[in-house]
Parts: sequence; structure tokens; C-alpha cells
Amino acid sequence: MTTIAATGHMDLTDDSVQLVRAALRDVLIEHGDSELVGLSCIARGSDSLFAEALLEAGGRLVVVLPSRDYRRARVKPDHAPTFDRLVEAADEVLVMPYETANREAYEAANQQLIGRADRVVAVWNGEPPSGKGGGTADVVLAARDAGLPVDVVWPAGAQRRA
Repeated sequence: MTTIAATGHMDLTDDSVQLVRAALRDVLIEHGDSELVGLSCIARGSDSLFAEALLEAGGRLVVVLPSRDYRRARVKPDHAPTFDRLVEAADEVLVMPYETANREAYEAANQQLIGRADRVVAVWNGEPPSGKGGGTADVVLAARDAGLPVDVVWPAGAQRRA
């Protein structure tokens, strides 16, 4: 069994979505020689694209939610159908013990991802941490500090929204 945690940018351009989706499928195929378990916070963008690719590959999804109010407070109406579908498809849903989605809750969710994973897939453009904590670069650095292999996915032509 291989357990892969996902992290990545939420703000992919529309043109980047298909590029990232294809690259994630390729990474999952590389690691698909055993049972796949994927951990994701299923946020808009990279997290949801990873979860969808994992399910398409026959993997089992574990959703990690930063707080009890995450769905209500953080999931935008246009992402809600995807979010709800992925929660429904998950084998397990872990909710961090926080009422509100804040920096501490996001950091706890990221620690859960790293703590349960054998490796991390990061849809990441390589930019350093923003200093806000809990972002993609922070997760990549924490995973590397924990000794986890990190597969960086940033296909040619991928961009973030300005």
C-alpha cells in the first residue's frame, strides 16, 4: 500500500486545470503498482484534482478537513458540488478539532497529511513560502524535513491566476 498526501495551489488558471489533471494521472500511474490511498483537504484546485485522479485510478480517498465549519465557511458555492461529491466518495473523513478554519487548523490538517503519508504530491510552482503559514510551499518544506519524498507537479504551461 502506498499512501500519498496532496498539496497544491488553489488558484490555477482554467487552461492549467487539464495540464495538471494529466500530470497527476501520470504520477498516480507511477505509484499504482500497489493499493493507493490518497489524503487530501479537497480544496478548490489542486487538492480536488488530485482526489478526482486518485478515485479514477481506483485509489481510496481520505479527506482531511481543517475545521468543523470548513464546508460552510470556506467552500465557495461554485466548488460545493465537487467538494460534496468527494466527501461522499471518501473512505474516511477526518475533521480536525477546530471550530473555525484558521491558520492553526490548516497547519494541523497539513501535519495530519504529512504524518500519515509515505510521500507527497505537490502541485507547486516552486515559489518560496508566503509567510502566512499552511501554504503549498510550507507543506513541501515540512514533508522534506520529515524525510518524505515529494513529487512536484508543475507541467509546462501551468499558471496561477494573477
